Amino acid sequence: MDEKQERQEKHERLFGTDGIRGTANQYPMTPDMVVKVGQALGYLLQNLELPWVSHARQVVIGKDTRLSGYMIEQALSSGLNSMGVNVQLVGPLPTPGIGYLTRNMRAAAGVVISASHNPFQDNGIKIFGHDGFKIKDELEREIERLVLYENLSKLLPASRLVGRTKRIEDAQGRYIVYVKNTFPDEYTLDGLRIVLDTANGAAYKVAPAVFSELGAEVIQIGNQPNGININDKSGALFPSRVSEAVRQYRADVGISLDGDADRVIMVDDNGDLMNGDHILGICAMHMKNRGLLKKNTLVVTQMSNFGLEKKMTEAGIDIIKTSVGDKFVVEEMRKNNFNLGGEQSGHIIFLDHSTTGDGCIAALNVLAVMKQTGVKLSDLNRVIEDVPQVLINCRVKNRKDLETLPGYNQLIKKIENKLDKTGRVFVRFSGTEPLIRVLVEGPDKVEISTYAQEIAEFLESHLSG
Repeated sequence: MDEKQERQEKHERLFGTDGIRGTANQYPMTPDMVVKVGQALGYLLQNLELPWVSHARQVVIGKDTRLSGYMIEQALSSGLNSMGVNVQLVGPLPTPGIGYLTRNMRAAAGVVISASHNPFQDNGIKIFGHDGFKIKDELEREIERLVLYENLSKLLPASRLVGRTKRIEDAQGRYIVYVKNTFPDEYTLDGLRIVLDTANGAAYKVAPAVFSELGAEVIQIGNQPNGININDKSGALFPSRVSEAVRQYRADVGISLDGDADRVIMVDDNGDLMNGDHILGICAMHMKNRGLLKKNTLVVTQMSNFGLEKKMTEAGIDIIKTSVGDKFVVEEMRKNNFNLGGEQSGHIIFLDHSTTGDGCIAALNVLAVMKQTGVKLSDLNRVIEDVPQVLINCRVKNRKDLETLPGYNQLIKKIENKLDKTGRVFVRFSGTEPLIRVLVEGPDKVEISTYAQEIAEFLESHLSG
């Protein structure tokens, strides 16, 4: 299949729900395509009015620890330079760190080279605007148009206007200070033993510094990146590793980040897992009690557990649900001036501190609750009682409107009738992988497992051909 056919197959779309993503050295994550993305972004930045940006347009580029990051970093920088944009390279740094530095340095944009929790062979490009938030869909569509339909060579400026690329040596230190400043000044982490898994990813240097400089004893795992072991049986997708270490070392807390450190799963002192729902619930109630939760509202997604919703209602906290994806959570928070939201998967957004999910900041907020209340994490963790959930990820080749599949609506209705309002069914396509996710929730784990498997088998038979 040639590149033109590949474009048609992908409906000529580069951006998914979280930037551009794909297998390195395959369309669209090839050097020539990345150069074009850099040129398109550079051209737009040169022609946008950005009042808070320095006169000389510059872009901050960070990455995680994937082998292909070197290749993509150079290609993207070349494309931007060719359009007269200067580039500041910061090396491995968490995704939220790029949002912060973009604002702090008055840059025109920030770019993260990462495929987040995906395996090493994948990579991606996430773009932040000058305000530190991910760019809007309209700008993504314009970048796509320029890359796919315009001759960018005809838009290049004169030779004397070509941009420069240089490295920022103290970027990690700047981010460490920024994150530490989100922790209450009057407290330290003295006396806490923390097991920290950085998934051999972007936070392998900065995260241990954050927690140890605040006084914690840090036992680190997943801190030997070699370019191909990012997220490999470690990090937020494999929190059992931290759970075992917490028990082994008799630690107070376990913190498990993903490859670009924008999400976190925690483990309490008993070794029990705390997903994003539990982190959000604990922080929401604490913030409400201190008058810090704006409009007494928590923003979550359709994947959040009903147990969280029930507890928030009891605590007098309103719940607003969005489509799945931290992008949609942030949009809702900004639109209606809320300051706490996130996903069960561990994207936790404290909008008073960060423009996107930040695993380190989320963990520090939970540790602050422990310090301010004097309550062990295991006691905080059990406040949220989960309703049983079963999630099955089905690998699919074809994306079709599910409503058009013969028998699909009847199957879902049959299962919903059996649940009889004691649970729910939620099915969606992944925005970043060739998967469809089947979630069934209800009081009987065996029963809902059967229902989830029935739906999964139906979808695989209709979408895998």
